[in-house]
Amino acid sequence: MNVYTYITPIVVLLFLIEIIITLRFQKKNYPFQDTITNLGTGIGNQCINLAVAFFVYKWYGFLFELTPFRIEVTWYTMVLLLLLQDFIFYWFHRLGHSINIFWAAHMAHHSSEEMNLSVGIRASFTQRLFQFLFFDWVLVVIGFSPEIVYAMAAVHLLLAYWHHTSLIKKMGWFEKFFVTPSHHRVHHGVNPQYIDKNFSEFLIIWDKLFGSFEPEEEEVCYGVTHPPRTWHPINLNFQFWKQLWDDAKNTKSFKDKLRIWFMPTGWRPADLVDEPLPSVIGYNKSEQVKYKSSSLENSKNYLIVQLIIGLAFMSFTINMNLPLSFWERFILSSGLFMMIISWSGILESKRWALGMEVVRILFMAFSLIFVLHQAEIMSFTSWSTFFILIVSGLSISYAGYHFNHKNQKLHQEAI
Repeated sequence: MNVYTYITPIVVLLFLIEIIITLRFQKKNYPFQDTITNLGTGIGNQCINLAVAFFVYKWYGFLFELTPFRIEVTWYTMVLLLLLQDFIFYWFHRLGHSINIFWAAHMAHHSSEEMNLSVGIRASFTQRLFQFLFFDWVLVVIGFSPEIVYAMAAVHLLLAYWHHTSLIKKMGWFEKFFVTPSHHRVHHGVNPQYIDKNFSEFLIIWDKLFGSFEPEEEEVCYGVTHPPRTWHPINLNFQFWKQLWDDAKNTKSFKDKLRIWFMPTGWRPADLVDEPLPSVIGYNKSEQVKYKSSSLENSKNYLIVQLIIGLAFMSFTINMNLPLSFWERFILSSGLFMMIISWSGILESKRWALGMEVVRILFMAFSLIFVLHQAEIMSFTSWSTFFILIVSGLSISYAGYHFNHKNQKLHQEAI
């Protein structure tokens, strides 16, 4: 069972409710480009979770066989597991801001310059793997089954999701014990006083106990100190990984090639540092220039439709109740990654955007038809096959007409 199959609809529902409220009260906290990027990154992350689940059940299953301890599933042991998960995640999260390699695995989540529920979906491709690889295994060793640990990690993630909003202000007495949107806004802040604060996800008491708590006072400026300035999901997720790799490759010190990965966040080899770090790290709203690109004309409604199709495709891909093999899910996941990369090209008006969009539509259509046939869910001559081909044909026709270089140029001249 993939617990994310059940959590994803809840996440989407909360997201849609906030969208409706935002439109109803004419808020401006959902820039289209950022939102599409957040959702696209979330789709990619759900595919990664399939591989993480495979790792968890194999590696954690091995650990569970070795440990002599067994903890039965009851309501009170589940409460205990939630509290232990929250405590462990606090330290995992704090380490994610303190050590280069762990920040590389976490940075993508902080790279949005907005605060809304779509940001909660903008999860790093590598963070969940790091969580299970370096931290959550302790829970298996003390007697919790791998399935329960994996499920509780997903529940814990859901409990932290609603914090990613600017619509809910202070919450009175509740804030003394539990993490609220106000607390988590601070965590996402790049204001100097907010950097590396409020790591808790469920109980705020961990921050108060271990000296990392900061209340929300000044208006929060969201983002990271070195913004990616792109909507490309691969670049967003591997920006800091690339920086670390480049520094490890370019430094002349063999010692630094090794230790750069485990040094405090921001540390670089001495022979690569051009100027000393500023005395104050961070900036506020008045200093921020948010990234915005020029999208291909007539792409907004098209991307909304493709997002709906993509979510349906993803739901099918991650549904563990369907009789799909690992490699069939891998093929479908590859199509989803091609899709979100193509979206970034459309958002940034890349010359390769149209070509990639056509290729990824064809790949997703034919791979879906092939997988459905292989799994004996439908035949090549069923109505589902024709529906997939019709939707794909309409998508290619729209993209081919509106996104080709000639029509884009004519549109710009008309303006």
